[in-house]
Amino acid sequence: MKDVSNIPIVPMSQFLRHAFDILKNPLPFHHKKFSENGDLFCLSIGFKTKVFFCRNVAFLEYVLKKNQRNYKKSKIQTEDISKYVGKGLLTIEGDHWRTQRKLIQPAFHKKQLHLLLDKIKEAITEEYEKLPLGKTIDVFPIFNDLAFKTVVNSLFSNAATNEDIKRLQFITEENQKMLIKELRQPYLGWWFSASGKIKKHLNFSEEAKQILKRIVDERKSSGKRFNDLLDMLLDARYEDGSAMDEDQLIDEILILFLAGHETTANALTFTFQLLAKHQDWQERIYQERSSIKKESEEVMNLVMRSKVCQQVIEESMRLYPPVYFIDRVNITEDSFNGMTFKPESNLLFSLFEIHRHPDLWEKPEAFMPGRFSEGERKFSSQYFPFGAGPRKCIGNNFAMFEMIIAVSELVFKYKIRSEFDDIEISPLITLKPKNAFLSFEARA
Repeated sequence: MKDVSNIPIVPMSQFLRHAFDILKNPLPFHHKKFSENGDLFCLSIGFKTKVFFCRNVAFLEYVLKKNQRNYKKSKIQTEDISKYVGKGLLTIEGDHWRTQRKLIQPAFHKKQLHLLLDKIKEAITEEYEKLPLGKTIDVFPIFNDLAFKTVVNSLFSNAATNEDIKRLQFITEENQKMLIKELRQPYLGWWFSASGKIKKHLNFSEEAKQILKRIVDERKSSGKRFNDLLDMLLDARYEDGSAMDEDQLIDEILILFLAGHETTANALTFTFQLLAKHQDWQERIYQERSSIKKESEEVMNLVMRSKVCQQVIEESMRLYPPVYFIDRVNITEDSFNGMTFKPESNLLFSLFEIHRHPDLWEKPEAFMPGRFSEGERKFSSQYFPFGAGPRKCIGNNFAMFEMIIAVSELVFKYKIRSEFDDIEISPLITLKPKNAFLSFEARA
């Protein structure tokens, strides 16, 4: 790799020339610049602001694993997102993050998740009963509802009313829309503040916190246990024996709503679109699920034995990673492969590009679930659907269990038909599907 002073620079004029297209979808612009400049280039987006775009996996591993203590998350996560969802695992840094991670991690161990599997399956099957058969529909709203209600069921069992669920979902989605506007149109920041839009959405966040506070207070006063995530979080203790204070608990729950439903909804939608286009893999999952069902109805057995289903999900997240970029800022000056980066350099690693890099993957644009027949660990140095290193997504096992149940159950009951030509994407905070039109037919 080159000395940092010789890294290709994409001038602001090119950025401005393509600003409208970038606003809608920046990925084609990124791909063009990677193709022209190699695996690392610098983009000027202001008179003083520069962002280093990278698809070099060795550099990403260095930042996320080998020297992760010298890197922090960007302002987008620690300030812009946190003002709506609070200071939880996703948005905090340093010792505060390490303390919270150590406290919460046991709630997401596989043996604890075992207790939640029936709640997860119940939420999924309940949503599938609402599927309109024989109609062409945009399926993303369905899987968005499914993922949200799965998180609610796993967190609160039956403690949240339908009104609570609808309101929490509305607030979560409205605040995300507002955040996207702020990030994509920073020049309108003065207007968002002056018009009261930001205050309106901050009030939404406060309303969500009050709903959650009521649910938590009711659980505490009930004296009952449900072995859900709320019980696990209430049971969690720091090294000094103390529990999370109420404000911290509420912030962590809000983070679980944000991170726990959106990425799963995206991944499920892309997976079913791919299955609709590849009927042979639908049939393989159906045969696998039929075989497992003959032996046992136990949900953990289904999760652990659905190897074909897992391969399909892994390949789907390779092609369409819900978290499609990772951004970091170095705290002190740092060097990698002869390049020296000044403190506070903005680094953006494109998982979308890494997961389709022609030097890393056989037929990178092709849907080939069989490449994961030996498991995803074979590709651990180039495959990052849940991140990597100490800050790898704490809910990765929860998400995989949920998706395996959701995919295997739907394919077992229904045939999926495609009603689109190409899979369309909408890169926002996460990689969202667009115009995901499918139809479902009950199996005989």
